Amino acid sequence: MAAPEPRLNEFQPTLGHSSAFAILGGAILAIAYASLWLFVDRDTGLLEQLWFLPGIGVVGAIIANASGTGGGVVFVPVFNALRELGVMSLDPLRVTAVSMGIQSFGMSLGGLRWTDRLYHQHPPAPLEARAQVRDYWTVCIAVLALSLPAMLATQRLFTFDAHAVLLGYKSFSILLGFALILATWTINRSIPERARLDRLDLAVLLLLAVPGGAITAMFSVGIGELVAFYLFLRHYPIVLCVGTACVISAVSCIAGLVWHVGHHTVQWEVILLAAPGAMLGAFLARPIAMWLGARRLKTAGGAWIVLSAAYLLWLNR
Repeated sequence: MAAPEPRLNEFQPTLGHSSAFAILGGAILAIAYASLWLFVDRDTGLLEQLWFLPGIGVVGAIIANASGTGGGVVFVPVFNALRELGVMSLDPLRVTAVSMGIQSFGMSLGGLRWTDRLYHQHPPAPLEARAQVRDYWTVCIAVLALSLPAMLATQRLFTFDAHAVLLGYKSFSILLGFALILATWTINRSIPERARLDRLDLAVLLLLAVPGGAITAMFSVGIGELVAFYLFLRHYPIVLCVGTACVISAVSCIAGLVWHVGHHTVQWEVILLAAPGAMLGAFLARPIAMWLGARRLKTAGGAWIVLSAAYLLWLNR
């Protein structure tokens, strides 16, 4: 008897591996980056003073693209040090602008790398599952359909007490981080990963999309972090958790950067130096995440969010 044909939403693995998305997308990003040197104004003296930013970009992008959570917190102490040294003083709005600019390059390449993995997955280890192509794009498209309008409207129509929002959001992140670590080593430790996206989980992601988009408008991170957190907590495959978070963050940052360019809040010297490092870090992030494996990656991701959120709360005390 002939084997039944697979359903459309079942992922069928391919033999071998490809980085076609990342290579093509990386070429487009390289052209976009080169065009910045041609069209944006820059201070050569400031560029010389900020020579170390490519290395910071690498570290931030590895963290961001390996876990699907924001790596922007890596830049916070750097900007604080630069302000204290009198080299460059960025207000919160400009910090958000440069973070969106850097992530437009780094998270884009990271999203392309994870999408490559989606179409060329290796056989899963015991208790692990393959991410389904339909689930991957359903999460990306459905979340962006709500989060993007919320982010764009927040940029243009609303003003909030950013300090109060940051304290509330990061306090919530600490609780989520601890919950993720606890669930990883208790209820999710010995059960298989979820092979299909549950409708209830999609509904929860849609509920998170609007506040996540508004938070992203203020801090450049938010919706991607929430998506990664929730899918990790619900025990879905790494590719679905991290890949969708990176794609959503990349699209959000590119769309959000448009407003900042129009309002001249972008410190281009920072992006010119940090973007190449961010793309390199994004390229390296996925194999690091796959090497860590699901349990260690979820633990590291939860710990990173707890520690980084606690640091930001201390910094803004």
